[in-house]
Amino acid sequence: MQSRRVFMSKVATGLAGTLAASTVLGANDRIRLGIIGPGARGTEILREALACENVECAGAADVYTKRLEDVKKIAPDAKTYLDYRHLLEDKSIDAVLISTPQHLHCEHFVASLEAGKHVYQEKTMAFTVEHAKKMRAAWQRAGKRTVEIGHQWLSSGQIPDAASFLKPELMGKITAIHAHMYRNTPHGKPQWARPVYPDMTAENIVWKSFLGEAPAHDFDANRYINWRYFWDYSGGNVYENLCHQLAFWYKALGLKIPKAVTMTGGIYLWKDGREVPDTMNVSMEHEEEILFTWDSGFGNDQLKVTEDALGDNGSISRSQQIRYTPQKVNRPDGNEMMGVTRSMPRAHMQNFLDCIRSGQEPNCPFDLGFRVSIACRMAVESYRQQRAMRWDAAREEIV
Repeated sequence: MQSRRVFMSKVATGLAGTLAASTVLGANDRIRLGIIGPGARGTEILREALACENVECAGAADVYTKRLEDVKKIAPDAKTYLDYRHLLEDKSIDAVLISTPQHLHCEHFVASLEAGKHVYQEKTMAFTVEHAKKMRAAWQRAGKRTVEIGHQWLSSGQIPDAASFLKPELMGKITAIHAHMYRNTPHGKPQWARPVYPDMTAENIVWKSFLGEAPAHDFDANRYINWRYFWDYSGGNVYENLCHQLAFWYKALGLKIPKAVTMTGGIYLWKDGREVPDTMNVSMEHEEEILFTWDSGFGNDQLKVTEDALGDNGSISRSQQIRYTPQKVNRPDGNEMMGVTRSMPRAHMQNFLDCIRSGQEPNCPFDLGFRVSIACRMAVESYRQQRAMRWDAAREEIV
Protein backbone atom coordinates (compact mmCIF):
# COMPACT_ATOMS: atom_id res chain seq x y z
CA MET A 1 0.00 0.00 0.00
CA GLN A 2 1.58 3.26 -1.10
CA SER A 3 1.38 6.32 1.10
CA ARG A 4 -0.81 9.29 0.30
CA ARG A 5 2.25 11.40 -0.65
CA VAL A 6 3.43 8.81 -3.14
CA PHE A 7 -0.07 8.32 -4.45
CA MET A 8 -0.60 12.04 -4.94
CA SER A 9 2.52 12.17 -7.07
CA LYS A 10 1.04 9.56 -9.38
CA VAL A 11 -2.65 10.42 -9.70
CA ALA A 12 -3.99 12.67 -12.39
CA THR A 13 -3.97 16.34 -11.55
CA GLY A 14 -7.45 17.05 -12.77
CA LEU A 15 -6.72 18.93 -15.99
CA ALA A 16 -9.98 20.17 -17.37
CA GLY A 17 -11.35 18.64 -20.54
CA THR A 18 -12.46 20.67 -23.51
CA LEU A 19 -16.12 19.69 -23.78
CA ALA A 20 -18.74 21.42 -21.70
CA ALA A 21 -21.32 19.17 -20.08
CA SER A 22 -24.57 19.33 -21.99
CA THR A 23 -27.85 20.18 -20.36
CA VAL A 24 -29.57 17.38 -22.30
CA LEU A 25 -27.57 14.83 -24.26
CA GLY A 26 -28.74 13.18 -27.44
CA ALA A 27 -30.47 9.82 -27.18
CA ASN A 28 -27.35 8.00 -28.37
CA ASP A 29 -24.72 10.20 -26.77
CA ARG A 30 -22.10 8.54 -24.60
CA ILE A 31 -22.29 9.62 -20.96
CA ARG A 32 -19.01 10.20 -19.14
CA LEU A 33 -19.38 9.63 -15.41
CA GLY A 34 -17.37 10.55 -12.37
CA ILE A 35 -17.86 9.05 -8.93
CA ILE A 36 -17.21 10.65 -5.56
CA GLY A 37 -16.91 7.97 -2.89
CA PRO A 38 -16.29 4.59 -4.59
CA GLY A 39 -16.62 2.56 -1.39
CA ALA A 40 -18.83 -0.52 -0.99
CA ARG A 41 -22.08 1.12 -2.08
CA GLY A 42 -20.35 3.47 -4.51
CA THR A 43 -18.75 0.53 -6.27
CA GLU A 44 -22.16 -1.13 -6.60
CA ILE A 45 -23.78 1.84 -8.29
CA LEU A 46 -20.73 2.40 -10.48
CA ARG A 47 -20.95 -1.18 -11.73
CA GLU A 48 -24.66 -0.66 -12.38
CA ALA A 49 -23.94 2.43 -14.42
CA LEU A 50 -21.20 0.77 -16.45
CA ALA A 51 -23.50 -2.15 -17.22
CA CYS A 52 -25.81 0.29 -19.01
CA GLU A 53 -25.20 1.08 -22.67
CA ASN A 54 -22.98 3.91 -23.84
CA VAL A 55 -21.53 4.85 -20.44
CA GLU A 56 -17.94 5.19 -19.27
CA CYS A 57 -16.24 6.14 -16.01
CA ALA A 58 -13.90 9.04 -16.60
CA GLY A 59 -12.92 9.83 -13.01
CA ALA A 60 -13.12 8.78 -9.38
CA ALA A 61 -12.43 10.68 -6.17
CA ASP A 62 -11.99 9.35 -2.65
CA VAL A 63 -10.10 10.31 0.51
CA TYR A 64 -8.65 6.78 0.92
CA THR A 65 -5.89 5.74 -1.49
CA LYS A 66 -6.87 2.07 -1.58
CA ARG A 67 -10.34 2.95 -2.84
CA LEU A 68 -8.76 4.69 -5.80
CA GLU A 69 -6.52 1.74 -6.51
CA ASP A 70 -9.55 -0.57 -6.37
CA VAL A 71 -11.66 1.54 -8.71
CA LYS A 72 -8.97 1.16 -11.37
CA LYS A 73 -9.86 -2.55 -11.48
CA ILE A 74 -13.38 -1.56 -12.55
CA ALA A 75 -12.52 1.41 -14.74
CA PRO A 76 -8.85 1.19 -15.78
CA ASP A 77 -8.93 4.40 -17.80
CA ALA A 78 -10.53 6.54 -15.10
CA LYS A 79 -8.47 9.37 -13.66
CA THR A 80 -8.27 9.27 -9.87
CA TYR A 81 -8.24 12.06 -7.33
CA LEU A 82 -7.91 12.46 -3.59
CA ASP A 83 -9.61 15.86 -3.90
CA TYR A 84 -13.04 15.65 -5.55
CA ARG A 85 -12.76 19.25 -6.70
CA HIS A 86 -10.18 18.23 -9.30
CA LEU A 87 -12.61 15.66 -10.69
CA LEU A 88 -15.26 18.36 -11.03
CA GLU A 89 -12.83 20.52 -13.02
CA ASP A 90 -12.97 18.00 -15.86
CA LYS A 91 -15.56 19.57 -18.18
CA SER A 92 -15.82 16.38 -20.23
CA ILE A 93 -17.56 14.65 -17.32
CA ASP A 94 -21.32 14.85 -17.80
CA ALA A 95 -22.59 13.38 -14.53
CA VAL A 96 -21.43 12.49 -11.04
CA LEU A 97 -22.42 9.63 -8.76
CA ILE A 98 -22.15 10.65 -5.08
CA SER A 99 -21.84 7.86 -2.51
CA THR A 100 -20.02 9.44 0.40
CA PRO A 101 -20.91 9.38 4.13
CA GLN A 102 -24.15 11.21 4.82
CA HIS A 103 -22.64 14.28 6.45
CA LEU A 104 -20.74 15.03 3.22
CA HIS A 105 -23.68 14.77 0.81
CA CYS A 106 -24.44 18.47 0.82
CA GLU A 107 -20.86 19.56 0.13
CA HIS A 108 -20.42 17.19 -2.79
CA PHE A 109 -23.92 17.69 -4.21
CA VAL A 110 -23.70 21.49 -4.26
CA ALA A 111 -20.20 21.48 -5.74
CA SER A 112 -21.19 18.99 -8.46
CA LEU A 113 -24.19 21.03 -9.57
CA GLU A 114 -22.17 24.23 -9.53
CA ALA A 115 -19.63 22.50 -11.77
CA GLY A 116 -22.41 21.85 -14.29
CA LYS A 117 -22.85 18.12 -13.67
CA HIS A 118 -25.95 15.96 -13.54
CA VAL A 119 -26.08 14.21 -10.16
CA TYR A 120 -27.06 10.79 -8.85
CA GLN A 121 -27.14 11.33 -5.08
CA GLU A 122 -27.18 8.30 -2.78
CA LYS A 123 -29.69 8.31 0.06
CA THR A 124 -30.50 9.76 2.49
CA MET A 125 -30.21 12.88 0.37
CA ALA A 126 -29.59 15.50 3.07
CA PHE A 127 -28.07 15.11 6.53
CA THR A 128 -29.75 18.11 8.19
CA VAL A 129 -32.49 20.62 7.41
CA GLU A 130 -29.84 23.26 6.74
CA HIS A 131 -28.14 20.92 4.27
CA ALA A 132 -31.46 20.16 2.57
CA LYS A 133 -32.10 23.87 2.02
CA LYS A 134 -28.59 24.46 0.65
CA MET A 135 -29.01 21.53 -1.71
CA ARG A 136 -32.39 22.85 -2.85
CA ALA A 137 -30.94 26.26 -3.62
CA ALA A 138 -28.16 24.66 -5.66
CA TRP A 139 -30.67 22.47 -7.50
CA GLN A 140 -32.85 25.49 -8.31
CA ARG A 141 -29.85 27.45 -9.59
CA ALA A 142 -28.78 24.52 -11.76
CA GLY A 143 -31.87 24.73 -13.95
CA LYS A 144 -32.17 21.75 -16.27
CA ARG A 145 -29.68 19.46 -14.57
CA THR A 146 -30.95 15.95 -13.86
CA VAL A 147 -30.90 15.01 -10.16
CA GLU A 148 -31.86 11.50 -9.12
CA ILE A 149 -31.92 10.43 -5.46
CA GLY A 150 -30.85 6.85 -4.78
CA HIS A 151 -34.13 5.42 -3.50
CA GLN A 152 -33.98 2.60 -6.03
CA TRP A 153 -37.33 1.02 -5.14
CA LEU A 154 -39.02 3.93 -6.90
CA SER A 155 -37.95 2.42 -10.21
CA SER A 156 -39.27 -1.03 -9.35
CA GLY A 157 -42.36 -2.60 -10.87
CA GLN A 158 -44.01 -2.37 -7.48
CA ILE A 159 -44.62 1.36 -7.98
CA PRO A 160 -47.06 0.94 -10.92
CA ASP A 161 -48.57 -2.08 -9.16
CA ALA A 162 -49.19 0.02 -6.04
CA ALA A 163 -50.74 2.73 -8.21
CA SER A 164 -53.14 0.18 -9.68
CA PHE A 165 -54.25 -0.83 -6.17
CA LEU A 166 -54.49 2.72 -4.79
CA LYS A 167 -58.02 3.38 -6.01
CA PRO A 168 -60.80 4.62 -3.71
CA GLU A 169 -63.03 1.68 -4.52
CA LEU A 170 -60.22 -0.76 -3.64
CA MET A 171 -58.65 0.93 -0.62
CA GLY A 172 -61.19 3.40 0.71
CA LYS A 173 -59.63 5.75 3.25
CA ILE A 174 -56.05 4.85 4.19
CA THR A 175 -55.32 5.75 7.80
CA ALA A 176 -52.15 3.81 8.62
CA ILE A 177 -48.99 2.32 7.15
CA HIS A 178 -47.11 -0.17 9.32
CA ALA A 179 -43.51 -0.88 8.32
CA HIS A 180 -40.85 -3.25 9.67
CA MET A 181 -37.13 -3.56 8.98
CA TYR A 182 -35.33 -6.35 10.86
CA ARG A 183 -31.98 -8.09 10.43
CA ASN A 184 -29.83 -10.51 12.38
CA THR A 185 -26.16 -11.43 12.25
CA PRO A 186 -24.09 -14.23 13.83
CA HIS A 187 -22.82 -13.74 17.38
CA GLY A 188 -19.67 -11.66 17.36
CA LYS A 189 -20.41 -10.08 13.97
CA PRO A 190 -22.27 -6.82 14.63
CA GLN A 191 -24.49 -5.26 11.98
CA TRP A 192 -22.49 -2.80 9.81
CA ALA A 193 -19.13 -3.68 11.45
CA ARG A 194 -16.20 -3.24 9.09
CA PRO A 195 -12.62 -4.24 9.92
CA VAL A 196 -9.91 -1.65 10.44
CA TYR A 197 -7.00 -2.59 8.16
CA PRO A 198 -3.35 -1.69 8.86
CA ASP A 199 -3.18 0.66 5.87
CA MET A 200 -5.99 2.83 7.27
CA THR A 201 -3.62 5.50 8.53
CA ALA A 202 -3.35 9.27 8.40
CA GLU A 203 -0.88 8.79 5.53
CA ASN A 204 -3.45 7.02 3.37
CA ILE A 205 -6.67 8.79 4.39
CA VAL A 206 -7.26 12.54 3.98
CA TRP A 207 -8.84 12.92 7.41
CA LYS A 208 -9.67 16.61 7.12
CA SER A 209 -11.65 15.96 3.95
CA PHE A 210 -13.49 13.09 5.60
CA LEU A 211 -14.51 15.30 8.53
CA GLY A 212 -15.87 18.07 6.31
CA GLU A 213 -18.09 20.27 8.49
CA ALA A 214 -18.30 17.66 11.26
CA PRO A 215 -16.79 18.47 14.68
CA ALA A 216 -13.00 18.30 14.83
CA HIS A 217 -11.66 14.95 15.98
CA ASP A 218 -8.23 13.36 16.04
CA PHE A 219 -7.60 10.79 13.32
CA ASP A 220 -9.48 7.59 14.13
CA ALA A 221 -9.53 4.75 11.61
CA ASN A 222 -12.55 3.19 13.32
CA ARG A 223 -14.58 6.38 12.99
CA TYR A 224 -13.57 6.53 9.34
CA ILE A 225 -14.50 3.01 8.29
CA ASN A 226 -17.41 2.56 10.73
CA TRP A 227 -18.85 6.04 10.26
CA ARG A 228 -22.40 4.64 10.33
CA TYR A 229 -21.99 4.18 14.11
CA PHE A 230 -21.56 7.88 14.89
CA TRP A 231 -24.03 10.76 14.95
CA ASP A 232 -21.43 13.16 13.53
CA TYR A 233 -21.59 11.38 10.19
CA SER A 234 -24.69 9.17 10.19
CA GLY A 235 -28.42 9.06 10.86
CA GLY A 236 -28.22 5.37 11.78
CA ASN A 237 -30.77 2.95 10.41
CA VAL A 238 -33.28 5.76 9.93
CA TYR A 239 -31.03 7.10 7.18
CA GLU A 240 -30.00 3.66 5.95
CA ASN A 241 -33.36 1.90 5.62
CA LEU A 242 -36.38 3.80 6.93
CA CYS A 243 -35.68 6.32 4.18
CA HIS A 244 -36.25 3.68 1.47
CA GLN A 245 -39.50 2.42 2.91
CA LEU A 246 -40.75 5.94 3.49
CA ALA A 247 -39.76 7.04 -0.02
CA PHE A 248 -41.84 4.28 -1.60
CA TRP A 249 -45.04 5.45 0.08
CA TYR A 250 -44.23 9.14 -0.28
CA LYS A 251 -44.02 8.46 -4.02
CA ALA A 252 -47.12 6.26 -4.15
CA LEU A 253 -49.31 8.54 -2.01
CA GLY A 254 -47.71 11.95 -2.54
CA LEU A 255 -47.32 12.52 1.19
CA LYS A 256 -45.97 15.77 2.57
CA ILE A 257 -43.40 16.19 5.33
CA PRO A 258 -44.93 14.80 8.55
CA LYS A 259 -46.35 17.30 10.99
CA ALA A 260 -45.02 15.38 14.01
CA VAL A 261 -42.51 12.56 14.59
CA THR A 262 -41.59 10.53 17.67
CA MET A 263 -38.74 8.02 17.88
CA THR A 264 -37.78 5.76 20.78
CA GLY A 265 -35.36 2.88 21.24
CA GLY A 266 -31.79 2.31 22.26
CA ILE A 267 -28.57 0.33 21.96
CA TYR A 268 -29.89 -2.90 23.39
CA LEU A 269 -27.70 -5.48 21.65
CA TRP A 270 -24.44 -4.28 20.12
CA LYS A 271 -22.32 -2.69 22.87
CA ASP A 272 -19.45 -1.97 20.49
CA GLY A 273 -19.05 1.79 20.81
CA ARG A 274 -21.80 2.74 18.37
CA GLU A 275 -23.90 5.79 19.15
CA VAL A 276 -26.87 5.02 16.91
CA PRO A 277 -29.58 2.62 18.19
CA ASP A 278 -29.86 -1.00 17.14
CA THR A 279 -33.53 -1.25 18.21
CA MET A 280 -36.01 1.52 17.45
CA ASN A 281 -39.58 2.62 16.80
CA VAL A 282 -40.71 5.65 14.80
CA SER A 283 -44.19 7.16 14.58
CA MET A 284 -44.94 9.83 11.96
CA GLU A 285 -48.19 11.82 11.86
CA HIS A 286 -49.10 13.23 8.45
CA GLU A 287 -51.57 15.97 7.67
CA GLU A 288 -53.17 13.62 5.14
CA GLU A 289 -54.46 11.74 8.23
CA ILE A 290 -52.10 8.83 7.75
CA LEU A 291 -49.99 7.46 10.59
CA PHE A 292 -46.73 5.91 9.34
CA THR A 293 -45.07 3.66 11.93
CA TRP A 294 -41.75 1.87 11.52
CA ASP A 295 -39.91 -0.44 13.85
CA SER A 296 -36.49 -1.94 13.34
CA GLY A 297 -33.92 -4.10 15.08
CA PHE A 298 -30.64 -5.88 14.48
CA GLY A 299 -31.11 -8.91 16.72
CA ASN A 300 -33.86 -10.92 15.03
CA ASP A 301 -35.04 -11.12 11.41
CA GLN A 302 -38.43 -12.74 11.99
CA LEU A 303 -40.37 -9.65 10.85
CA LYS A 304 -38.02 -8.96 7.92
CA VAL A 305 -38.67 -5.94 5.65
CA THR A 306 -42.36 -5.31 5.05
CA GLU A 307 -44.99 -2.60 4.83
CA ASP A 308 -48.77 -2.76 5.06
CA ALA A 309 -50.95 0.14 3.93
CA LEU A 310 -54.31 -0.14 5.66
CA GLY A 311 -57.54 1.24 4.22
CA ASP A 312 -61.13 0.56 5.28
CA ASN A 313 -61.81 -1.14 1.94
CA GLY A 314 -58.56 -3.06 1.61
CA SER A 315 -54.85 -3.47 2.34
CA ILE A 316 -51.65 -3.35 0.31
CA SER A 317 -48.84 -5.56 1.61
CA ARG A 318 -45.31 -5.10 0.27
CA SER A 319 -42.18 -7.21 0.71
CA GLN A 320 -40.46 -9.16 -2.05
CA GLN A 321 -43.86 -9.07 -3.76
CA ILE A 322 -46.76 -6.66 -3.53
CA ARG A 323 -50.39 -7.71 -3.16
CA TYR A 324 -53.82 -6.30 -2.49
CA THR A 325 -56.23 -7.91 0.00
CA PRO A 326 -59.86 -6.71 0.29
CA GLN A 327 -61.52 -5.98 3.61
CA LYS A 328 -64.46 -8.33 3.31
CA VAL A 329 -66.55 -6.28 5.75
CA ASN A 330 -66.76 -3.54 3.11
CA ARG A 331 -65.87 -5.44 -0.08
CA PRO A 332 -67.45 -8.87 0.36
CA ASP A 333 -67.01 -9.68 -3.33
CA GLY A 334 -63.49 -8.29 -3.59
CA ASN A 335 -60.61 -10.50 -4.71
CA GLU A 336 -56.95 -10.62 -3.70
CA MET A 337 -54.57 -9.38 -6.41
CA MET A 338 -50.83 -9.78 -6.86
CA GLY A 339 -48.47 -7.33 -8.50
CA VAL A 340 -47.53 -8.29 -12.05
CA THR A 341 -45.10 -5.60 -13.26
CA ARG A 342 -41.53 -6.77 -13.70
CA SER A 343 -38.62 -4.92 -12.16
CA MET A 344 -35.83 -4.50 -14.68
CA PRO A 345 -32.19 -4.90 -13.61
CA ARG A 346 -30.44 -1.60 -12.92
CA ALA A 347 -33.76 0.19 -13.46
CA HIS A 348 -33.01 3.17 -11.21
CA MET A 349 -29.59 3.87 -12.68
CA GLN A 350 -30.97 3.42 -16.19
CA ASN A 351 -33.70 5.91 -15.33
CA PHE A 352 -31.06 8.45 -14.28
CA LEU A 353 -29.14 8.01 -17.51
CA ASP A 354 -32.29 8.11 -19.65
CA CYS A 355 -33.37 11.36 -17.97
CA ILE A 356 -29.99 12.96 -18.65
CA ARG A 357 -30.57 12.24 -22.32
CA SER A 358 -34.26 13.16 -22.44
CA GLY A 359 -34.56 15.93 -19.87
CA GLN A 360 -37.56 14.21 -18.27
CA GLU A 361 -38.13 14.11 -14.50
CA PRO A 362 -36.51 11.07 -12.86
CA ASN A 363 -38.38 8.49 -10.82
CA CYS A 364 -36.99 9.91 -7.58
CA PRO A 365 -36.76 13.67 -8.13
CA PHE A 366 -35.20 16.20 -5.80
CA ASP A 367 -38.41 17.21 -4.05
CA LEU A 368 -39.12 13.66 -2.97
CA GLY A 369 -35.62 13.27 -1.61
CA PHE A 370 -36.06 16.58 0.23
CA ARG A 371 -39.27 15.48 1.97
CA VAL A 372 -37.84 12.11 2.98
CA SER A 373 -34.68 13.78 4.32
CA ILE A 374 -36.66 16.12 6.57
CA ALA A 375 -38.85 13.29 7.88
CA CYS A 376 -35.77 11.21 8.71
CA ARG A 377 -34.07 14.15 10.42
CA MET A 378 -37.16 14.69 12.56
CA ALA A 379 -36.94 11.07 13.72
CA VAL A 380 -33.26 11.37 14.63
CA GLU A 381 -33.82 14.63 16.50
CA SER A 382 -36.73 13.09 18.40
CA TYR A 383 -34.58 10.18 19.53
CA ARG A 384 -31.65 12.36 20.53
CA GLN A 385 -33.74 15.00 22.32
CA GLN A 386 -36.16 12.44 23.77
CA ARG A 387 -39.29 14.32 22.75
CA ALA A 388 -41.69 14.64 19.86
CA MET A 389 -40.61 16.86 16.98
CA ARG A 390 -42.95 19.01 14.90
CA TRP A 391 -42.49 20.57 11.48
CA ASP A 392 -43.08 24.29 11.13
CA ALA A 393 -43.97 24.40 7.43
CA ALA A 394 -44.05 28.20 7.29
CA ARG A 395 -40.50 28.63 8.63
CA GLU A 396 -39.30 25.24 7.35
CA GLU A 397 -37.84 24.32 10.71
CA ILE A 398 -38.03 21.40 13.10
CA VAL A 399 -39.44 22.59 16.43
